Amino acid sequence: MIKKLIFILFFGILASYAQPIPTDLLAPSSPFQEGEWFQLRIHYGLFNASYATLSLERDTLNGKPVFHAKAFGETSGIARWFFKVEDYYESYFDQTTILPYKFIRDINEGGYTKNVEIEFDHMLKKAKVNNKKKKVIEEFEIQPNVQDLISCFYYLRNFYPEDKIEVNESFDINMFFDQENYVFKLKYLGKEVINSKFGDVNCLKFRPVVQSGRVFKEQESVTLWVSDDKNKLPIRLQADILVGSIKADIENFKNLKHPFKIKVE
Repeated sequence: MIKKLIFILFFGILASYAQPIPTDLLAPSSPFQEGEWFQLRIHYGLFNASYATLSLERDTLNGKPVFHAKAFGETSGIARWFFKVEDYYESYFDQTTILPYKFIRDINEGGYTKNVEIEFDHMLKKAKVNNKKKKVIEEFEIQPNVQDLISCFYYLRNFYPEDKIEVNESFDINMFFDQENYVFKLKYLGKEVINSKFGDVNCLKFRPVVQSGRVFKEQESVTLWVSDDKNKLPIRLQADILVGSIKADIENFKNLKHPFKIKVE
C-alpha cells in the first residue's frame, strides 16, 4: 500500500501543478528535450525506500513522430526484502500539443500485478482501456485536453503560465487513470529555497488538494517543489500520511535542456 502510494504521488500529484492551457504549439523554449533523464530517491521515515526514474526519447507510433517517456520505480535495500516492487509506466504523446496517444502501466507490487494499455482518441473523446491481465477491452469517455499519468508532467512543464499565477491561487487539470477521469487541484504557495544534494535551489512551491481520512492526515498534507528555472525539474515531494511521512528528493539527472541553477550567495 505504501509503495503504491509513493508512485501515485510521484507520477500523479507531482505532475499536476498548473492549469491546463489551451494551445497548439510547443513553447519556443521548451523545458525538456530528447535524452533527458532524472532520478528521485524516495524515503519512508528513516528508510531509503526506493528509486524512481523518468526518461524521454523521440519515437514513432502508428507512423506519427511522438515523444516516448518511460518511468520506472523499484524498492531498494531493506524495503525490498519486505515489499518487492517493480513498476513500469510509459507514455507516447504528441511532440507539439503534448496530448497522449498511448499509456502503459505494467506493475508488480508485492505480488499484485497489473498490465494495462490505454489508447486515446482526442477527436472522439474516447479512451480504449486494454486490461491485458484480465483480457478485457473497454471504452470510456474522456474530457478535453485530458492527460495520462506521465504526459501531464511534460505538458505542464511546457505550458506553465510563468506570470499568471498568484500566491494561494488554485489550478486544476483533467487526467485519465485506470478507468476514470480525475480533476487534480493544486494551490501555488510561492517561492522557497530547497537544500538539495546539489546545493540550494530556488523552487516554486505547490500543494495539491487531496482526499483526507483514508491515507493522508489532512486535506492539504502533500507539498511539491519544482525548480524555478527553465527546466521545471521536480526537486522535492513530501507527504504526511497516517502512518508516517514520505519524501522524494532529486538524486541524479542528465541531458537537461537548460542549465540547472544552484543558488549562489
